Amino acid sequence: MTNEELKEMFEEAGEVTDAFIPRDRETGRSRGFGFVEFATAEAAQAAVEKFDQMDYDGRALNVNFAQKKEN
Repeated sequence: MTNEELKEMFEEAGEVTDAFIPRDRETGRSRGFGFVEFATAEAAQAAVEKFDQMDYDGRALNVNFAQKKEN
């Protein structure tokens, strides 16, 4: 999946302001997760409700709110 495909998919829940899939520096392959930012908290909540545990390409998606790292 590309960043653009991720954005398009999640726009079903509301306005997406950014979508990013981190890639391995050496191989360029996806690291298995991504980040989506929404214009509103309501759209973000709708995305969690719509996509969490949804099957995508044979795998269940885990969709939740990002947590800040503790140092």
